[in-house]
Amino acid sequence: MMWMYSKLSQPVKKVVLCLISGLWTIGMQAQSDTMKVLNAFMVGVGTTNLLDTYLSPEKYRGTELRLMWQSVREPNYSKWSREITIQGDVAFAGNRAGNGTEMAGMCNFCYAWHYNWHFANHKLNLKLGGMADTNVGFIYNNRNGNNPAQARVYINLQPSAVASYQFILHGRPTFVRYEVAVPLVGLMFSPAYGQAYYEIFSEGNYDHNIVPTTTVSTPSLRQMLTLDYKLGRTTIRAGYLGDFQQSYVNNLKTHIYTHALIVGFVKRFSFAKK
Repeated sequence: MMWMYSKLSQPVKKVVLCLISGLWTIGMQAQSDTMKVLNAFMVGVGTTNLLDTYLSPEKYRGTELRLMWQSVREPNYSKWSREITIQGDVAFAGNRAGNGTEMAGMCNFCYAWHYNWHFANHKLNLKLGGMADTNVGFIYNNRNGNNPAQARVYINLQPSAVASYQFILHGRPTFVRYEVAVPLVGLMFSPAYGQAYYEIFSEGNYDHNIVPTTTVSTPSLRQMLTLDYKLGRTTIRAGYLGDFQQSYVNNLKTHIYTHALIVGFVKRFSFAKK
């Protein structure tokens, strides 16, 4: 090959070198413009503890079922990654006396941007960034006549962190992942103490029902620890979810504490970004 190249004239050599350089640049660009994607679908079952003093001063304990979908995109050409998490849960709980029940439901959408650090030959990945957390849900109490339900609508801006580590377990790729987020500032809908919903929506009696919130008024925490283990072409996920949401606004105290075991499936793949 080198012998054939040496026989070429100088102008042809320049053309060949330009072609090789161009192909090399295109190849490196295509390699760097790849996007790594993680998609996960999970089901969680666990215990819940409910309190909403607008409905009752009693705490209700029971079981929660949760569905979760998560998508993480990490471009090779950038230090920034995006994460979308969508959750839906429903809980059924009873009081200590056994003569009352509550049902709660929530839809949650989170969008996060993280800056990435890689260590140990890309086996250890640390992320730090911010997240927009939106929530729409309700709590229903079967013992109340006039005000049987409480709407739960709020949005938070919150710092978020993720740590993941890849290793080999029994000859198979395995990932352990921990993520955590806490609210910083936000807005929450809440009736005032003793205010009926028909006063707000039928009579238009506004009483500071859209409340700015901070970490002080909504000291909450959501964390998840998972293990991904590859079996053939399928990656199984199992782990723990701790979701502790609480607030104290308009002289009303609310909390929903959840401990859940989660299981699901994970798919990892890459594609060239056009």
